[in-house]
Amino acid sequence: MEEELKCPVCGSLFKDPVLLPCSHNVCLACARNITVQTPDGDTAVQSRASGGSSDYDYLDMDKMSLYSETDSGYGSYTPTCQLKSPNGVRVFPPAMAHRHCSLTCPLCHRSVSLDERGLRGFPRNRLLEAIVTRYQQNRAASASSSSSSSSSSSSSSAAVKCQLCDRNPVDAAVMCEQCDVYYCNACQQRCHPSRGPLAKHRLVPPNQAAAGGGGGAGSGGTGQQQPHQPPATARKPATCVDHEAENFSMFCCSCRAPVCMKCLEEGKHAKHDVTPLAVMWKQHKCQISQALNGVSEKAKDAKEFLVQLKNMLQQIQESGVEFEACLVAQCDSLIEALTRQKAKLLTKVTKEKEYKLKVVRDQITHCTMKLRQTTGMMEFCLEVLKENDPSGFLQISDALIKRVTSSQDQWVKGALEPKVGPDFDLTLNTNLLLQTILQLDFCQGKVEAGPAVPPAPLLQLEKCCTRNNSATLAWRVAALPGNPVEGYILELDDGNGGQYREVYVGKETVCTVDGLHFNSSYNARVKAYNVVGVGPYSKTVILKTSDVAWFTFDPTSAHRDMVLSNENQTVSCNSYDDRVVLGTAAFSKGVHYWEVCIDRYDNHPDPAFGVARINTMKDMMLGKDDKAWAMYVDNNRSWFMHNNSHTNRAEGGISKGSTVGVLLDLNKHTLTFFINKEQHGPTGFANLDGVFVPAVSLNRNVQVTLLTGLEVPKNTRQ
Repeated sequence: MEEELKCPVCGSLFKDPVLLPCSHNVCLACARNITVQTPDGDTAVQSRASGGSSDYDYLDMDKMSLYSETDSGYGSYTPTCQLKSPNGVRVFPPAMAHRHCSLTCPLCHRSVSLDERGLRGFPRNRLLEAIVTRYQQNRAASASSSSSSSSSSSSSSAAVKCQLCDRNPVDAAVMCEQCDVYYCNACQQRCHPSRGPLAKHRLVPPNQAAAGGGGGAGSGGTGQQQPHQPPATARKPATCVDHEAENFSMFCCSCRAPVCMKCLEEGKHAKHDVTPLAVMWKQHKCQISQALNGVSEKAKDAKEFLVQLKNMLQQIQESGVEFEACLVAQCDSLIEALTRQKAKLLTKVTKEKEYKLKVVRDQITHCTMKLRQTTGMMEFCLEVLKENDPSGFLQISDALIKRVTSSQDQWVKGALEPKVGPDFDLTLNTNLLLQTILQLDFCQGKVEAGPAVPPAPLLQLEKCCTRNNSATLAWRVAALPGNPVEGYILELDDGNGGQYREVYVGKETVCTVDGLHFNSSYNARVKAYNVVGVGPYSKTVILKTSDVAWFTFDPTSAHRDMVLSNENQTVSCNSYDDRVVLGTAAFSKGVHYWEVCIDRYDNHPDPAFGVARINTMKDMMLGKDDKAWAMYVDNNRSWFMHNNSHTNRAEGGISKGSTVGVLLDLNKHTLTFFINKEQHGPTGFANLDGVFVPAVSLNRNVQVTLLTGLEVPKNTRQ
């Protein structure tokens, strides 16, 4: 978190930070140093860092307001002509007010022009200052006891000095809580008299002020005292810049700034939309908390991704060793003349391995840096959320919300995927060269190697994938010369860790298996065979099917009167008779839910919704044969129907815009229906077993759209 607390100009912890219009922060002294002035339209020159006089112009405050909450600002140029008012405060002649000053943010390089108030126009970031103070106290408390005791003795011997004495400052006698400046008796009588607008300021002893300030800055959000720290005291509320005696009570939604009641009555915010400060404070805290939850999940994924990358280093090492051994075995089967070529090939593999290792290491470094930055920002945000200062919080909440939200963009899906895989996509082809070698005349008595079974295939994980309840697998094998592979055998288990069964036998090296169970994990393996026999199995790969079903209407099995559109998700009919259309998914176990939205409903027809076998009749209402289970419904009532048997009449119908939901629970072997998210009637059918396909029947008076991939409703009843 320390990086969040450092000034971008000086690189040190913030001291008297001010908030720029671009929502970035700089130290007050650094703001003075980077302020640029253009007197009377001349070329801009950089202000001197040694400190100049105040740019309050003809106001009744002097540079003693340097550290004040309401008057925190120094000017950026030293006037050549100064006057003094009767009370000793320096003022500038009107001609000096025409000097133009500007300041450029060191982070975003956005320039802003200073008005007649100079740096006093930038609000002081009291919240950041409090967090810096607390951070310094916590860091000091963790030091050794000897260092703490020596530091305590040296700090107790040093007294607070007056901040306005020009030379040889003397001990301070009082401290103004509003100006946040220490005065000796002489400077207090001369620069801070108790009359006029200064009569309302409160003067306290310096030791009491130091104790109060330290406690306020060091108090945490839990209300518990930290060890080796003074008792926590409440920080004084912030006062309005334009009305020093008024505390902030409202938040201007138009200007995005806290305001006081006088600002609403007589200021520029009189006609603006305002909201109570506490309401806006809680709202912005809630937004930051919600955004932090998203960032926390991304950080968790990033940590898991780092573990994956580190594990991949070992996998790449193992794959490299395995590939080198295979390469050596192939090269050793050749004559001695191929030794040099073998060395070249080994070098190429080594370079490929080093390239993959370098890419993964670079990705680990990059991801670690991003994660560290995200973690620092999260710790800073958590510290901000501990604060109980609404106005200070709202000063930075907008920018912090945007920053936390935008930080999620760096953890997009592509950023958490490896750039390279652990496998080596290299194949050594020696067929042509070996044929040439076999044509040579060998010495008599040489024993030729006999035929052998194919080696174990290598599954290409980057090409293996699942979609809905289907799985696609791809593999390759390095066949031995003279022993070509005749085919492959692909085996899958039952999704529950049971026995394997053959799902494909053939010459192709890519296979897609359909009809798997949803929300299941399958183990797959493949082996090759030739005239000699069957080779060993490949390594096992685990394929997980989708948790919920995504499917459309099936145009191949639909009745010819059906018209499909919207990528086969919307269906209508050209006939006045009921026709049936099926879905592209088939279910044999698990819990599945989908909905059908009524896009058009004319003349009060009675469409039917439910499930069916793949060979159900397509030219009649769904449920009239023994291969379909459905609910048909009109605008007033509904019935359940199976094998032309009508049961369980229920009041309530459908209209244009209604949704009909179908819940197929094959764990309980039941079928339940919903209308507009509410269960309609009792459980429709029980004791269902086998393979079922979603189905709908309708005529030309109805048009519906299919909605899939939905969560299972919870408000079901028996």
